[in-house]
Amino acid sequence: MPHSPDSVPAYTKWPSFPFEGDLRVKKLATPVDAEPRRKGEDAADCVACNTPDDAYIWVSERWRVRAMERPTGLPMVLILEARSHLDLGDLPNLLAAELGVMTVRLERAVRSLDGVARVHVNRWGDSSAHLHMWFLARPYGQLQLRGTFLSLWDDILPPIAESVWRENLALVAAWLAEFGGTALAEPPHIEWQAPSSLTPQSVPAAVAAAIEAEAEPLSVAIAEAPEGSDSAPAGESGPAPVGVPAQPVGDGRAAVGGAGAVGGAVGSPAVKPAGAEKEPRLEAAAAGSGGAGPNGGNAASAADGAKRASGPVVVAGSGNPAQP
Repeated sequence: MPHSPDSVPAYTKWPSFPFEGDLRVKKLATPVDAEPRRKGEDAADCVACNTPDDAYIWVSERWRVRAMERPTGLPMVLILEARSHLDLGDLPNLLAAELGVMTVRLERAVRSLDGVARVHVNRWGDSSAHLHMWFLARPYGQLQLRGTFLSLWDDILPPIAESVWRENLALVAAWLAEFGGTALAEPPHIEWQAPSSLTPQSVPAAVAAAIEAEAEPLSVAIAEAPEGSDSAPAGESGPAPVGVPAQPVGDGRAAVGGAGAVGGAVGSPAVKPAGAEKEPRLEAAAAGSGGAGPNGGNAASAADGAKRASGPVVVAGSGNPAQP
């Protein structure tokens, strides 16, 4: 139904829309003749390409998974990146096939966490040129968060407890490591002196300075803001990976195995999700295969260990919003 320039779309009345009150539509800017270059078009200037593995929670020969710099409002927000400096449409057949397997695998890992109902998978690509896919966990029972506005709610909701966040990161990393690669995230360490308590978590200097200056935390909206937009922080060069801070053990020494290179010892304890079945590691796609990619025929078997039945992937943020 046509609407006047001053009217707002019907989805602003949906329960999932996070704002209320008097709203008005912004005036549409005049189209530009040439689109600006995205952040990191050249590999030499790409944040993802120049970030070491220890800033990620899990790494493999061709893929890496990273988290936000600190807890946000959703149970889990993760980013899957290709190690090679490629965008989605530039992936060769092997990586394209593996992207499908990795997307399903990471979705299952996040959905296996306590309190997670669905996992929204998003890719925008207007900000950073390096391929990165977002995985946002919707809390179980929070029906108002269904649909296309989940990334907005992540900025609005209060952050989850850091101990829960760290444990979730370690569980996801361990799940992925069951099928290959190296898990780098560690769960919270316990002090065994009475009374038992979680040790204080160390915070990187850059993160501490941002908190002290009341800087806005990295979020989906900020990370995906195109260059020059009002929501992009000054000097922001893309969704920079920020490593999960290393945690000291009881005597102040650094935790052993917190990070390592690909193929090294797994840094996190062997936390195997309950009922998870062993899936063959990703191998090179068979030449001339007509399947969806390596492991494509048995990828669904890993879902047998999930504590809830597998549901369809909810893709948010693409196209016009669709009411759930």
